[in-house]
Amino acid sequence: MRGQFMTYGRAAVPAVAGALLLTALLWWAGASVNALHLQGTARVLGPQAVADLEYWLNPWSYDPPESVRLGTLAQGGTGSRYLALYGTAMQIRFAAVFAFFVPGALLLVRRLPPVDRRLPATLMALWAWGMAAGTLAVTVSAPWVIASQGRGSYRFLPQLAGTMTAGRQILVPVALVVAVVTVLIARITAKGAGDLPRTVVPARAARAAATVGTLVVAVSLVVLSYQPVAARIQTVSLSGGLLSEPGDFLRQWLLLGGWAVPAGTSIGEWLLYRAADGLLLAVVWCALRWLPGLLTRATVTAVTAVAVCATVVGLLAGQLLRVAVDSTGLAMLYGPVRVMSALGTGVPAALFVGSLAGLLAALTVRWAGGGAQDADAPAPPAVAPESPAAV
Repeated sequence: MRGQFMTYGRAAVPAVAGALLLTALLWWAGASVNALHLQGTARVLGPQAVADLEYWLNPWSYDPPESVRLGTLAQGGTGSRYLALYGTAMQIRFAAVFAFFVPGALLLVRRLPPVDRRLPATLMALWAWGMAAGTLAVTVSAPWVIASQGRGSYRFLPQLAGTMTAGRQILVPVALVVAVVTVLIARITAKGAGDLPRTVVPARAARAAATVGTLVVAVSLVVLSYQPVAARIQTVSLSGGLLSEPGDFLRQWLLLGGWAVPAGTSIGEWLLYRAADGLLLAVVWCALRWLPGLLTRATVTAVTAVAVCATVVGLLAGQLLRVAVDSTGLAMLYGPVRVMSALGTGVPAALFVGSLAGLLAALTVRWAGGGAQDADAPAPPAVAPESPAAV
């Protein structure tokens, strides 16, 4: 049977299984913090590696961090309330991981099923969405974490900007494991779905959409991330209260990187670092050029999700390139764990900028292509020309 789609029931099984696995692995990672305090751990891994791993895992641990414990002692008899707030924050965090991963994975598995040479694209998209779901979960639970430290009303937005990026490093390998398992389950559930169609996207419309979406990403990566412009964003000031000092918060959601003109370094080394930015733009352009044609239906929601995932994957690819460039010197100074500490940076900005890029790319596909069609959709019936009336 041709022209059918993967049902919600078939797509829900891998989405829910992946969400459960992501939540369980993050909970296990947080519960493993105490293992770093065992006698001999620092001797085996090194003190710097232990400190870095503890920093990675603490945001997923139910054990309150030092800032919460100190705030509890400072509050005297009311300290138990702050501990309860931290426990509530962690409950919200793990529930939010599940709640954010399921709809995104459901959409990706249904519109980009891992069959008919779509598997690599589905795997990368689910990997990116796992990191995005974890980042969103940390963000929505951050107000409770801030309140549990006893100073929730003091510079709230700067605190929120610092808290929402916590735990991003461990999300990278965990989300990859979850993506592999989700894809394997999705391939099993897709076996009885028949031949899943592809969307016919005209080449001209696809190139136009990819160019528009890449330009949106370039505005954040090249224009807003330029050091003088980023400094202006940093100094944005609003009225007093919780919304004062929004600079750090805006930078987290608007800036995909950071760069300046070469100063004190060779132009070759400067261009080598900028190659990571070029890699990000190349990944986004290629994804928006080819992935809409792999979707079972190129809806606005599906193209937007693809653009978000492509932006996250492009960011990660650029960060891995920088790690490869810097690995020798940093590994000798700080150890291999510190080298990987930059992974996962910029995911909030990738969510916002990627959503905007995907929305504009989807609209461009519709405007430039006159509406995408399914590859297996039946052609419109031919209409025979009318014969001249008999005289």
